[in-house]
Amino acid sequence: MSSTTVDSTTVVTESRPAPRARVGVFGIGLEAYWPQFAGLKERCEGYQARVEERVRELGAEVVSAGLVDTAQRARAAGDLFAQSQVDLVLCHAVTYATSSVVIPALQEAGVPVVLLGLQPTRTLDYAETDTGEWLANCASCCVPEIAGVCVRAGIPYDTVAGTIDDDERAWAKIAAWVRAAGAARALRRSRIGFMGHAYAGMLDMYTDFTMVHGQLGAHVEVLEIDDLGARVAAVSDEERAAKEAEIRAMFSFADPSSDPIAAPIEQEQVDWSARVAVGLDKLAADFELDALTYYYRGVDGNEAERLGAGVIVGNSLLTARGIPTAGEADIKTNIAQLVLDRLGAGGSYTEFYALDFDEEFILMGHDGPGHLTIAQEQPTLRNLKVFHGKRGAGLSVEQKVRFGPITIVGCTQTADGRLKLIVGEGESVPGPTFRIGNTNSRLVFASKPAEFFERWCEEGPTHHVALGVGHVAAEVRNTAKLLGLEYAEVK
Repeated sequence: MSSTTVDSTTVVTESRPAPRARVGVFGIGLEAYWPQFAGLKERCEGYQARVEERVRELGAEVVSAGLVDTAQRARAAGDLFAQSQVDLVLCHAVTYATSSVVIPALQEAGVPVVLLGLQPTRTLDYAETDTGEWLANCASCCVPEIAGVCVRAGIPYDTVAGTIDDDERAWAKIAAWVRAAGAARALRRSRIGFMGHAYAGMLDMYTDFTMVHGQLGAHVEVLEIDDLGARVAAVSDEERAAKEAEIRAMFSFADPSSDPIAAPIEQEQVDWSARVAVGLDKLAADFELDALTYYYRGVDGNEAERLGAGVIVGNSLLTARGIPTAGEADIKTNIAQLVLDRLGAGGSYTEFYALDFDEEFILMGHDGPGHLTIAQEQPTLRNLKVFHGKRGAGLSVEQKVRFGPITIVGCTQTADGRLKLIVGEGESVPGPTFRIGNTNSRLVFASKPAEFFERWCEEGPTHHVALGVGHVAAEVRNTAKLLGLEYAEVK
């Protein structure tokens, strides 16, 4: 559980953190050294144990293959990692080892590897250091050899150099890999609901469900609007009242603004939004959903139209609980939201609204649900008489993303159908935004608005992104590597 403070109100919300990453860890050495240098093997085993301890402290479930010093032991280590279904392998170059002592383990594991060149000391007394002492500190010696063989063997890898202790930079990189491994594990095991159909004409969002299954391992649960309608119809008065209390605690209610499509909030609208929200809770529970993509047009005020117009509040509450929701049936952006959410960064459904060339920021937001737990202030409900470009009317969410570091993540497809993540880091800054019942925030990136926007569009994006808090590009990049996805970062 987690709590979110909005103004003077504290609202308790559920959370769905990423599962613990399962990380295979092994150290490497050369069997020929042990009889030559007394105590070297024991020292290497001690250094390896310390690395494993630190990886556990990062929250990972460690699968240890110990110290590997022959090709045969490497094969056994790889079998262990494969049987344990590890998400990532950390190969600690404790001392020199030939690449033949490493590659079998990586091939059998079948997942990306991080080559750790972590020394026990920062420096040495060079004039007084003998061969045995050097070998206990030569973590960097074989890493280039292993990296070169990984390239030729088609094994994805990264490298971290530093020291076993007292090295914030090295362990921040390792921690980013561990967090990414948890997010990748969550995504591979996720169940994404797809309710309704894509918004007609938005060709960038059309997606092959088999592609999602095949490339991610995620499951797409195809839902009907009737699945929601049946659950809303069964909501009791007690359930509705409890949900209304939750809504009133989470949101402030807006007076009509100068926008001509806004109106006062009526109790009937609160009642309907509460009932639909309960139905969405039941839908998510019954189908064991980790995320929900949705859109349904409806016709002339029929039940489907009323349901499609009434989901914004409930889907905002679902998103706050770690079940991110994406409107207009954009499943690719829903995937990006899920990645950010499992990294602890939120992930609100967003698009480019406007480029401000005077104050040099980009306004970004969207109609529909927002990620309530990353709002700067208490989210607001505004009654809209018209949903622009969509049928129906009702309550919509207005909020700004928390001021400070942010990351946007887009998920698109390449010409050959591969999923691709596009990432940019920036800042959310104070200032006026629209009061039109939409989420919208002022975002500043390292380059000027026009330059950033042009570079973003060069990557072939969809027009939506997931917006999260914090700078997590490194974690998203690692997640993409773990899932075998293409990646681009706009700087």
